[in-house]
This record gives sequence, structure tokens and C-alpha cells, in this order.
Amino acid sequence: MTWRPEFEQTYQHSVATYDFPQDLRDAQLALHQTRAAYEEYARTLPWSAEPLPGWQAEKQLHSGFRSSKPDSPGYTEEQHAEVARFRAELLELSSTVATHPFWEQVEQGQVIDARMRLKHQHEAPEAA
Repeated sequence: MTWRPEFEQTYQHSVATYDFPQDLRDAQLALHQTRAAYEEYARTLPWSAEPLPGWQAEKQLHSGFRSSKPDSPGYTEEQHAEVARFRAELLELSSTVATHPFWEQVEQGQVIDARMRLKHQHEAPEAA
């Protein structure tokens, strides 16, 4: 298959564009950033929120692999509080984005497309 620039140009012109309000764009970006920060923080936590003993599974048939986990000390009070803070912030930002008045202006059949474009708008290069 050969690349046809005229097809891409035609496609680009037929795709809907949305004029997202700045506060909605800001809330979506904050949601992305907060989610990324939470995931980074979660990677530093023990595998269990509560203290649990470690384990090692039986050897798998036709494999020498044995899955295992070390003992988990559980989360500290500070870690529990930080996880709760992240979750509350994520819930607030998600609600802000999902219930923004902008969505009432979008044609019913275009809401999913608009939502996907907003989610990925931070990836697009800024227009010069």
C-alpha cells in the first residue's frame, strides 16, 4: 500500500474539531498529570495495603518459573493518607471533566469522539 497525501488531507478536513474551553483543557491536563503522579507513587508502595505474609507458588508444568511475593509490611499511616488524597483528587478532577457544561453543546453522536480528542489533545503539537 502506498501513502497517499491527498487521502490524509481529505481525511483531516472531514474530521470534526472542537473548541474546548480552557478550564476544561486545564482540568483534563491536571487529570493526566495527577494520574501519572499517583501511578508513580503507587510503584513505591508495598504490594499489599495491609500486612500480609509472602508466598511462593508451585512450579508450573513445563516451566521452572515460580511466582512469588515477599512479606508485605502494609502501608504506613502516611501512605494510606497519600493514597486517599490522590484518589480524592482524581475523583474531583474526573467529575469536573465529565460534568463540564461543554459536553451539553456537543452533538449527541459526537460526544465520544470529542472526549477522545480532549484526552489526547495534550499530545498534539501546538498550532503555530
